[in-house]
Amino acid sequence: MTTDAVSTRFTADDLAIHPLDDPVRSSLRGAHAPFAEWSGRIARYDDEVAAFVGHPPELDDQDWADLATLVGPSTRVALRGPYVPPPGWQVLGEFGSVQLEGTGLAVAPDPEAVVLTRDHVPAMLDLVARTEPGPFRVRTIEMGTYLGFLHDGELVALAGERMHPQGWTEVSAVCTDPRFRRRGLSTRLVRAVGHGIRARGEIPFLHARADNRDAIRLYESLGFTLRKRSVLTAVQTPAVDPAR
Repeated sequence: MTTDAVSTRFTADDLAIHPLDDPVRSSLRGAHAPFAEWSGRIARYDDEVAAFVGHPPELDDQDWADLATLVGPSTRVALRGPYVPPPGWQVLGEFGSVQLEGTGLAVAPDPEAVVLTRDHVPAMLDLVARTEPGPFRVRTIEMGTYLGFLHDGELVALAGERMHPQGWTEVSAVCTDPRFRRRGLSTRLVRAVGHGIRARGEIPFLHARADNRDAIRLYESLGFTLRKRSVLTAVQTPAVDPAR
């Protein structure tokens, strides 16, 4: 569905939410509209791009039905907030997340950082699989600019841009091969990615798991500050296709 086809389901409260409180839908209504799939007030990214689902802070019966229709049966999705789904759904668990905003990030370009392209995607997927900075898919690179460091032709560190809520850009996929850690590569890449974001007149932000204290300490040392703590609820849609 297109945004126009479903806009009648949106209320003034839905559209008044701060972009960082609703980063998925804000991105998919704006800069990432080409990746958007909508059903009512529920939005998702193209599955090859990202796994994120956007939704209003309170879900009514129609929202749950639209979510199930949009993602399909027996599908795992993460919802922003503590939720008890309707019968037939399964709660898989909850985990904490922090959102940090980078108004105070000291940014700087890095002449040694390489702009990564589709040719680098296999190496990016391999590095992400080994270091687990968060989800990364075959077309995630299309979400924004990704930078990396190469050593003898091998990708050893990367970071880039993910969601683009209005006025903001998320820094994501920050990771370094274990053999090259403690050399400041992640710091340099975050500053360089932030430089590109600031050059567009936007503000960097990022997410981290609440229990990833080392990463949070690093980001705070670079000038990021805590904006919000959230609970994410992982749920699985009913096994039976609701459209049948």
